[in-house]
Order: sequence, then C-alpha cells, then structure tokens
Amino acid sequence: MPSAPAAKQEKGRRKLVEFDEETWAALDVLARDRLASFQELADEAFRDLLRKHHRPIGLRAALKESVKTEAGRKRRGDRTQ
Repeated sequence: MPSAPAAKQEKGRRKLVEFDEETWAALDVLARDRLASFQELADEAFRDLLRKHHRPIGLRAALKESVKTEAGRKRRGDRTQ
C-alpha cells in the first residue's frame, strides 16, 4: 500500500503562487463570472501557455508531436535530394 505522500504525488503537484492585490481581484472576478474555481482558471492558463510554446501535454500528445516532427524532417530531406 503506498504511503500518503506517494499517493498525494500521483494526484498532482502543489505550488504556492503569490499575486498582487489587483491581479488577485481580477482573477477572483473572472472566476465568479465564469462560475469556475481558481484551479480551473490556472489549468486553462497553463494549458494555453504550453500550447503557445508548442509543448505537448501528456504522452499521447508527445508521441503525435514526435511523428509530425519526424515526417517534416523526412519531407525536407526528400526535397534536397
């Protein structure tokens, strides 16, 4: 049986983040307007950030990205020959 800290790690990681008062107020209003929790806002923001920088989320996405990259390399190599 896994210990409590090991089980907690499998579920997710926690980080302490500090916001200035204006940013926190804006996030709080946004969360209330959307009927979303702060966690949901944070999940969306980090997903968008990773997508913006072309970073895959999860193994499946990483494999798809790898296949696309390899296919692109092969196409570029075929053109130069």
